Amino acid sequence: MEISGIISALVIGLVIGALGRLVLPGRQHVPIWLTILVGIVAAFVGAAVASAIGVADTKGVDWIEWIIQIGLAALGIAAVDRSGSRRVAR
Repeated sequence: MEISGIISALVIGLVIGALGRLVLPGRQHVPIWLTILVGIVAAFVGAAVASAIGVADTKGVDWIEWIIQIGLAALGIAAVDRSGSRRVAR
């Protein structure tokens, strides 16, 4: 992977992670680096899911793929936030 690919993955991860946080109600106690990491993972998994169900390549903007990725990012951030709050509560 070239440096441009790494930078692209970071930017896409930041965007997907930020949108995932916006979808969730309330405040999340997740650091930005973890939001980016969850966003990157959600982007890759969402692209694979969209490809598997046949909606990855459409004419124009791939809205369904974006919705899948953002939904996965929201689930991932909620899971990380819950696991972090359990550790603090103990």
